[in-house]
Amino acid sequence: MISTNLKKLRLHHKLTQEEVAFRINVSRQVIAKWEKGESTPDLGHCQALAKLYNVSIDNLVNFNGEDMNVIIPIPPKGKHFFGVAKMGERGQIVIPKKARDVFQIEPGDTLVILGDEDRGLAIVPEKMMHAFFNLVQTPFQKEDE
Repeated sequence: MISTNLKKLRLHHKLTQEEVAFRINVSRQVIAKWEKGESTPDLGHCQALAKLYNVSIDNLVNFNGEDMNVIIPIPPKGKHFFGVAKMGERGQIVIPKKARDVFQIEPGDTLVILGDEDRGLAIVPEKMMHAFFNLVQTPFQKEDE
């Protein structure tokens, strides 16, 4: 997985093997071997690569978009892709376990569903609403400032 992720990230960031090699202080041949899966970067180089691409080390090493039947780039650090959920007949969805763990959502918690016809839906735990609204500026706030 890491070899595929390294190549996808490099191409996504529009960098050559030479540019990546220069930025993390290795040779272009080392980058080529990592991308072909002939060798793997040590922890120090993984840290440098994760920093270069602004992704977590876990996603750099383990992210597998093919497992999710979706072709997406590796999410930036602090951003997550938890997979997909299908809506049931009565409108119910199951929030993936990893998402529940990351956001500490427990059975019985209240979730707020927000919608923007241009940007889609957001599901926010009620306990995080105040912080969420401080991060999101509405068009009305921009005009009043």
